[in-house]
Amino acid sequence: MTFTASDGFMLTPAGALHAFAGKNPGPSESALQVLLTGDRSLDLAAWRAIDAQAPAILEVALENGWVQALQRPLQGPDARLDDFLPHVIASLSGERRAVLASDGGFCLGRAGVEQDEADALCAAAADYSDFATRQARRGWEGASRYVAFHSDPDFLLPSHAFLPFWVDGAGYWLILMGEPLLNNPALVELFWGLKQAGTRFSLQS
Repeated sequence: MTFTASDGFMLTPAGALHAFAGKNPGPSESALQVLLTGDRSLDLAAWRAIDAQAPAILEVALENGWVQALQRPLQGPDARLDDFLPHVIASLSGERRAVLASDGGFCLGRAGVEQDEADALCAAAADYSDFATRQARRGWEGASRYVAFHSDPDFLLPSHAFLPFWVDGAGYWLILMGEPLLNNPALVELFWGLKQAGTRFSLQS
């Protein structure tokens, strides 16, 4: 498939999970993260100007469903992060109950959950971060992936799902109650909003 410099691209939810899954992203993951750099989606020329590897990874990214071509440019999240987070994380839970935590255990956003429950879940996420770090030192990276809890022995749907991800070196946990609805553009919006917030903070510092 041939694209021109003016063709636009955006991460899919699967691409966002792939690109932001590790604390130290590789060259291809870093190139994918670039797509959430600005306040608007990027065309191929702008993407290549920021990361020269963009054309090289585009075909693989399309084949794996990590990137989609756009018919028109997309505007990034423009709301204040405090207002934006509850709305976007609620969309990712089948029960519309969700929490966003820092890997240090601070509650950054919640939807459909009382503060006490959110704080308890954030503390649990911090414990999982410590556990994953210890296991990585012992040689097992599997502990740094997803955590799910089930209330029935059939293991059909989790009661709680914990998803770790990193944006610009900062660790986060997305905690979802009920069915995780991750094949959702709201997931891309979440990562995009966090990346934009970090960029604004660094410009103000």
